[in-house]
Order: sequence, then C-alpha cells, then structure tokens
Amino acid sequence: MPTILSVSGSPSAASRTARLLRHLDARLVAHGHRVVELDIRTLSAQALLGADFQHPDMVTATELFAQADGVIIGTPVYKAAYSGLLKSLLDLLPQDALAGKTVLPLATGGSTAHVLAIDYALRPVLTSMGAAHIVQGRFVLDRQLDLREDGTLAIKPTAAEALHQALDQFSGALDRATRLTAVS
Repeated sequence: MPTILSVSGSPSAASRTARLLRHLDARLVAHGHRVVELDIRTLSAQALLGADFQHPDMVTATELFAQADGVIIGTPVYKAAYSGLLKSLLDLLPQDALAGKTVLPLATGGSTAHVLAIDYALRPVLTSMGAAHIVQGRFVLDRQLDLREDGTLAIKPTAAEALHQALDQFSGALDRATRLTAVS
C-alpha cells in the first residue's frame, strides 16, 4: 500500500486549500492508500524563516517526504505564484526530496488569471527536486469550493469531476510506480 504525503501550503487555519486536500485524502484512503497529512502552517515559523534545518519540525518534515511514495502539494495562489509558506518549506528540504516520487500539484485561487501558476511557478521547482512523475495539476477557483457551517467542503460538480480525474491519474501513476519498484 503506497504512502501519500498530503501537503497544505496555506497559511490560513480556515483554508479552502487544506479542506480540499482533506477531502481528497479521504477519497484516497477509501481506495486503500495510506495518507499522511502535513499542514506547513503548523511547523515552526522561526525554523522555516530562519532556515533551521536541525529544528525537530524540519527534521520530521524531511522524514515525511523521504517515507512517502507519492506527494500531493496543495497551495493557494498569491500574486501568480504558490504560497511563500510552501516556498519556505521547499527551500529547506533536500534537493532530492522528491526523487522517484509521483507528485500531484493542486492550487486554489480567486481568478482564472492564476491558472498557470502550477505550470510556470510550481512545476519547475518540483522537477528540480527530482520528482519522477508530475501528474497534470489542477487549479480550482475559490468560488467552486463551498465551506459548510459544519466544516465540511462542497465542491461544484464540474470542479469535483476534474479533481477526481486528477486524483485517479495520480493514484494510477503511483500504483504503477510502486509495482515497478517492488519488481526491481
């Protein structure tokens, strides 16, 4: 059973991005995957901004990446790029932190003007960190995600369909990679 690290790069506790990831995590668990959640905002800000590689939070985050077979990276888009919080963590990880891993990038934002942030801002960084396979990412408009009073998330049908297709592609790529590794 592959292990998936689900990383939220949102600085907000009431984040649509984080809730979207948790929704997708539940779907992956229902399909037999083991999912480990990492909300970067819960890591030490001092360690992130001070580049304290030895801080226990950074050591743990690095270990989580090392143990994962696949990684889902979710981020809100700010000023046409992924969040600074996500950037801070990626900068502290080893250069090969994604080596051999299947990665699914996801982004949320308020305008379709930011739809290319995945391909032009995030994908090059993920590639430089050695990702073996970066599945076609998905951008979701904030207005397609409704936060309910009970804390759950409702996703508009067209967005849900595209997200589930991306998740299925990610899961399939991850399963193929895991089988290939087991044969080697």
